[in-house]
Amino acid sequence: MELHRSQRKSSTATISSTTLPLYRSAPPLEVRLEEFELYAIDRLRVLKGISDGLSRGKKSEDMEKLVRDLLKAHMKHPQASEAVNKDIISHFVLRLVYCRTEDLRKWFLSMETMLFRHRFLSESPESQKQVFSELGLSYKAIGYAEFEAVKDKLVQVARLIGQPVPSADAIYYKVPWEEVPELVAGRRVLLHKGYAYIAIYQVVSLVATQFRSYLSKALSLTNRKWTSTIREQEKDRLTPIVEALCTSYLGPDYSQPTEYADISIKDLEQIAKSSFPLCMRHLFDKLKEDHHLKHGGRMQLGLFLKGVGLKLDDALAFWRAEFSQRVGVERFDKEYAYSIRHNYGKEGKRVDYSPYSCQKVISSSPGVGDHHGCPYRHFSEDNLRAALGKMGVNNQKMEDILDKVRNRHYQLACTLTFESVHGSSCDAGINHPNQYFIDSQKVLQSKNNSTA
Repeated sequence: MELHRSQRKSSTATISSTTLPLYRSAPPLEVRLEEFELYAIDRLRVLKGISDGLSRGKKSEDMEKLVRDLLKAHMKHPQASEAVNKDIISHFVLRLVYCRTEDLRKWFLSMETMLFRHRFLSESPESQKQVFSELGLSYKAIGYAEFEAVKDKLVQVARLIGQPVPSADAIYYKVPWEEVPELVAGRRVLLHKGYAYIAIYQVVSLVATQFRSYLSKALSLTNRKWTSTIREQEKDRLTPIVEALCTSYLGPDYSQPTEYADISIKDLEQIAKSSFPLCMRHLFDKLKEDHHLKHGGRMQLGLFLKGVGLKLDDALAFWRAEFSQRVGVERFDKEYAYSIRHNYGKEGKRVDYSPYSCQKVISSSPGVGDHHGCPYRHFSEDNLRAALGKMGVNNQKMEDILDKVRNRHYQLACTLTFESVHGSSCDAGINHPNQYFIDSQKVLQSKNNSTA
């Protein structure tokens, strides 16, 4: 796969594929650097959508619909050949991105295997058999005599897992039990004399296990190539993109106020209580309490307030009113006002800075005396309980939230907090503090309209 900064891909350099790709080797294509990144971002949206669905405990049928919707939204292309190219190119780009650490490899391996599994199930029987063959799974169906010998046990297993009782013409494969760990772990297969008896509809477990095994080895090989040669060779072009992609925020930047984001100083106190996410509410409360925030806190809260519609003059007045109680007006104007104007693009390079995403907030490392960062990650459990109680989260929901925190699903914990506080579902999940604010305002406005 060769990269070119502006050259279009050759019209003859396309990948023909009649079945689900197994990603055995990198495609022989010339790829524009822009497409290299954009394709990868689109696939990353799919994988992160799958990850969020799994974290939320969606059922199998719901996950199938979710994967279909994600693929339709992000991986389609007007030209069929280009859609195949996009699929394969994006996989290899993300393989490069996620090969670099054990945690990254583990996440990518799980999400790609889950994506492959759902796509395999949607393939035609002919395509499924072809994939089965390409993976070297040459198992033969058991004969009639052997089927009759274990039929009673197969019937018991089918009833236990809620599947139709096998008929006389049912097809079963006999495979070494260690090759279907998913089915064994879930107690969804008959084990007999070291073998697992797999129904035809359970073949997907065999395929997914083989795919996962291959991809795991491929990620290790890619990591060695990345470390030994690629990273240094591409340090001025490819490496910055690769190293940034896994932490990229993929949603709106909220640099411009929306229809729900136009507030004044007098609104702040009430809106902070009703519509600020915990990270911003904590900063707001600490500012009111101490009349000061360190740089990290000022940036996180200041850009959030800019995103929700606080105008520059109001922002200066708001911060001056608080800080002057601690450092005086003169020192505030001398030491702090510049950075506020800078955030609004009125000083320095005059860049219109965007509010921090959840990913950036979570990845920050607050020190002693700092109050920025993500409370779900950085608070002790006792402090988090107290903060959630202050927001009005009930005990039952609180345990669900803390369970997500213990499993490091911080954004999902914030999503559950939103749902508890607002009594409304948030299927898209919370990915940005300003999204939390906007969604909160929508819910509150809807409730006000319904009671008017």
